Amino acid sequence: MTADDSFGRLDDDYPAYTMGRAAEMLGTTPGFLRAIGEARLITPLRSKGGHRRYSRYQLRIAARARELVDHGTPIEAACRIVILEEAQRINAEHRRAAGSPNPPAAA
Repeated sequence: MTADDSFGRLDDDYPAYTMGRAAEMLGTTPGFLRAIGEARLITPLRSKGGHRRYSRYQLRIAARARELVDHGTPIEAACRIVILEEAQRINAEHRRAAGSPNPPAAA
């Protein structure tokens, strides 16, 4: 699985996947998911029994972090990179929605 994979048409924010299933889908270990959780990249929701549950959106974020780690980026740095990439994506969406397709010029 890569960060660009499509996860279907279900709600991207619904916490549908257990830690084991999420790790299997990403081709990683539960320890990796715990590590990116500790780095505050993603915060899984918890079931009534306290088990971690991941959404499709969180799996895409985790997949991107895994891509960076697989290319030699330390996990903490990978998490910071992904956070910045997401911030840029969200800012671009807001600019488009506001009718401003070009980012502001650097000072």
